[in-house]
Amino acid sequence: MKQILLVCGTGASSGFMAKNIRQAIKARGLSYDVKARSDSVLEDYIEDISLLLVGPHLDYMLADLEEIAKPYRVPVRIIPKEAYGSLDGEAVADLIVEILK
Repeated sequence: MKQILLVCGTGASSGFMAKNIRQAIKARGLSYDVKARSDSVLEDYIEDISLLLVGPHLDYMLADLEEIAKPYRVPVRIIPKEAYGSLDGEAVADLIVEILK
């Protein structure tokens, strides 16, 4: 099972997003586990994940997050604002499938 970490500033908004993504993934019969956490605990999870998704409000941190993820060969992507703002789990599930194919 591939592990996906979704980070935002405090982990609150990403929790709702992760729930909707999990529902979309389950409906598709995919084997991905999605967790939401604060960006401050990223280094506790980085070596165990296959993908790092980042809330769009943290786009200013992208270079730093990519630097942390690089030694582990973990791709880092910003979730599109439209999908994040509407908590569109289907759209983010599409993004995950595209990245991890």
